[in-house]
Amino acid sequence: MSIQTPVITDDTARHVLWHYSRDGGIRPGRGTQSLMEAIDAADMANVEKLRLGFPELVAAMLTAKNDIGGIAKLQQIASGV
Repeated sequence: MSIQTPVITDDTARHVLWHYSRDGGIRPGRGTQSLMEAIDAADMANVEKLRLGFPELVAAMLTAKNDIGGIAKLQQIASGV
């Protein structure tokens, strides 16, 4: 079984940037805000459960939190480059 990394869309990148108060962010709806708060607060076992239903959002959140240059990557996606 192969695990594919979901493609992060420009909208999702903007929402995650907003969550972390970074340039290029746009405020999402309340439901997405709640999901991002849950992902941010969850331990890794529960993040993996959330990934099942929201793979793109989890990938973007983890990119922002854990990847060196992750914020810059999301800003690039958000700008359409």
